[in-house]
Amino acid sequence: MFVKQRMTANPFTVTPDVSIPDALAVMEEHGVRHLPVVDAGAVVGVISRNDIAAASPSKATTLSAQEATYLISKLRVAKVMSRPAVVISPDALLEEAATVLRDGKIEMLPVVADGALVGVITESDILDAFIDILGFRDVGIRLTIEAPDEPGMLSLMTGITAAHQANIQHLAVHRGNLDTSVVVVGLNTPNTQAIEADLEAAGMRILARRDNSA
Repeated sequence: MFVKQRMTANPFTVTPDVSIPDALAVMEEHGVRHLPVVDAGAVVGVISRNDIAAASPSKATTLSAQEATYLISKLRVAKVMSRPAVVISPDALLEEAATVLRDGKIEMLPVVADGALVGVITESDILDAFIDILGFRDVGIRLTIEAPDEPGMLSLMTGITAAHQANIQHLAVHRGNLDTSVVVVGLNTPNTQAIEADLEAAGMRILARRDNSA
């Protein structure tokens, strides 16, 4: 899956000369926590609610509320934003975006193609993709299976499901240790008892069964 398949296109933006109160107003109006900062068509930074909070006067300040509000009103995005912006290509793999977000401890990446902003990808987008890939909300039966980690086991598993005329809608594999793997399989059938019996007869173990048929 690619970033362009999960990103939010045409995101809301601000320019470096926008005031902090105006940037906050954009965030609140559109329900976002981060905004790409664009100057002459290029992404020059990112501003977040956390950036603004860090730049705001402390509650322990001796300034009056009026003085604090005045100081904030004079602050511009350019003084507060994170720079340079960490960006990603729309043709990058989704797992690459997840790695950049995780390693950089950031929550949003501007998506840039040919020097222009085309979207943003966020932690929430990654989580939504994870849920979709695993088919957690899809109608059908979702089996979590422990299988020997050896050649041909996945082929055996898919062969068993095919023999019962069941279509695999989703499949994910996690290597738990050197001897076994955990396989999550989403099937389009409401009745998997015979499939489960054949899988266990083949040396696999059903760890969990989720029924999304209702």
